[in-house]
Amino acid sequence: MSIDLILAGCGNMGHAMLAGWVKAGRIPAARVAVVEPNESLRTRAQALGVSVHADAAEIPGDCQPKLVIFAVKPQVMKDVVPAYKHFVEAGAAALSIAAGTPIAVFEDLLGSQAAVIRCMPNTPAAIGKGMLVLFSNAHVSDEQDSFVRDLLSANGAVATIDNEDLMDAVTAVSGSGPAYIFHFIEALTAAAENAGLPSDVAKLLAMQTVYGAGALAADSEEEPGKLRENVTSPKGTTAAALDVLMGGNRLKALLVEAVDAAKKRSIELRD
Repeated sequence: MSIDLILAGCGNMGHAMLAGWVKAGRIPAARVAVVEPNESLRTRAQALGVSVHADAAEIPGDCQPKLVIFAVKPQVMKDVVPAYKHFVEAGAAALSIAAGTPIAVFEDLLGSQAAVIRCMPNTPAAIGKGMLVLFSNAHVSDEQDSFVRDLLSANGAVATIDNEDLMDAVTAVSGSGPAYIFHFIEALTAAAENAGLPSDVAKLLAMQTVYGAGALAADSEEEPGKLRENVTSPKGTTAAALDVLMGGNRLKALLVEAVDAAKKRSIELRD
């Protein structure tokens, strides 16, 4: 059995990321083994062409994967991880997408010399538009790092940090961030309805405006502040609205407070 990647856990996020890797051709489906105790989730994964298993013991011990990915809930991590220790000892890197589980936990379970990578994805990774942030321990080789980056780039943009403690800030900004944007769309929709627009039109205007502005910001060489200025005519309609949003740094202060609250909660959950 020739396997390059083992995916332990194939819930919604694990399946979405896996589908991205296979569809983008980052890895052949035949070289992926999924371990998932839930039968319906195994069936869903099998439709992608990967091999599926109910238990790690079903995978031959000599298959020598390059990477083992843990996509299970943090509270069961300590029960799941030890079954894959022999693959890591044979040279596989371990990658976790579980929030709040530090690398030290994996080093305790897999050995102090294990190559371990933490990844914080967000839900847009399901459509290849995610933000994925990595932190690696000192045992991850350049080859392993390159393999992981190439794989995850199918799910969106990939960035790295060199201080694991910053994962709490990453969680607060990009991990939780999609929920902030979804709420902004809700609020802008409500504001549009309040201005007299029909509900279906209000929703479309809010969603497409956020989508288009984000795409423009990503594609433009200009900073977001400059793009804002480009839209804002002196004493015009945009300026009137921005006087409300930016007066006293209102929106910026609110977001700073929100991100700080999320970061503090992430630290509490970690500790």
